[in-house]
Amino acid sequence: MSKYNLDYLNELEAEAIYILREVAGQFEKPALLFSGGKDSITLVRLAEKAFRPGKFPFPLVHIDTGHNFPETIEYRDAMINRIGEKLIVGHVQDDIDAGNVIEQKGKNASRNALQTVTLLNTIAKHQFDACIGGARRDEEKARAKERIFSVRDEFGQWDPKRQRPELWSIFNGKIHKGENVRVFPISNWTELDVWNYIRRENIPLPSIYFAHQRDCITRNGQLMAATEFLNMDEEDVIERRNVRFRTVGDMTCTAAIESYATEIDDIINEISESKISERGARMDDKVSEAAMEDRKKGGYF
Repeated sequence: MSKYNLDYLNELEAEAIYILREVAGQFEKPALLFSGGKDSITLVRLAEKAFRPGKFPFPLVHIDTGHNFPETIEYRDAMINRIGEKLIVGHVQDDIDAGNVIEQKGKNASRNALQTVTLLNTIAKHQFDACIGGARRDEEKARAKERIFSVRDEFGQWDPKRQRPELWSIFNGKIHKGENVRVFPISNWTELDVWNYIRRENIPLPSIYFAHQRDCITRNGQLMAATEFLNMDEEDVIERRNVRFRTVGDMTCTAAIESYATEIDDIINEISESKISERGARMDDKVSEAAMEDRKKGGYF
C-alpha cells in the first residue's frame, strides 16, 4: 500500500473517531447499530480506538430478523465476548408474535422490511437519542443525500428537506424530545476504503465475505443461498456454486456473487474491477428506484 493510501486512511480514521467522540459528548443515550457486516465491524474497531482503555459510552444494538446468516450470528457473539461490551438484540419475531408486523407471503417474501418496526421499538424502549451506523454515501443514491448527523422525527422518519448544514465539520446534535439522530461516521468512506482499512488493521470478518462453496438457486437474476427461509418451488434448481457475499443482511434478500476470492487482496482486486455496487446484491433495493429512500422515510436505517 502506498504512503498516499496510508495517509488517506489515517485521515478517514481520524474523522470517524472525531465523529464518534462528538456523539459521546453531545448525546445522553447513544447506541451503535451492529449488523455483523464489514462496515459495522469497522465501526467497532474505530470505537475501540476512540474510547479504549475505557468502555464504550454506548451499547451495541443488533436487529435480528431471525433469518440471518448463522456465520454472522456466530461472529457477533464471539466478538462481544472478545471486546466485553454490552449487546442489545431486538427480535423481529417478537413483533410478529405481538401482531405489530405481518409476515410477507409469496415467493419473494422477506423479513428485511419488517426490521424497521423492531428498530423503532428498540429505540423507543431504550430511549436512544442517537444511533450510530455504518452507512456510506457510495452505497446507494438515497444514502448519498443524507448528512453525517441525520435527524429523525418522533416517528423515526427521515425528511430530506430537514438536512442540516455541516460546514467546517461542525455537527449539530440538538433535537426535540422524541426525536433521534442517525450518525454515519464512515459516510465519506468507499467500499474500497473499508476493505483497505480492514486489511491494514487485520480485522477478522465473518467467513461469508470470502469465497466458499454453497448451495444456491437463481432468482430474479441473482444467486441466493438455498435456505429453509426461502419460499422455493419446483422451478427453483439448487446448484453448488463458488460464491461470496459483498454485503450482509437477511438471507431472503441478500444475493451472493460468483467468486474465487479467498484473501483480502483478492477481494480488493475484485471490487476494483467490478461495475456493480455492493447494494446491487440486495433484492430489497430493486423494488423500485426509490426503494431505499422510501424505507428511510419510514424509519429504516
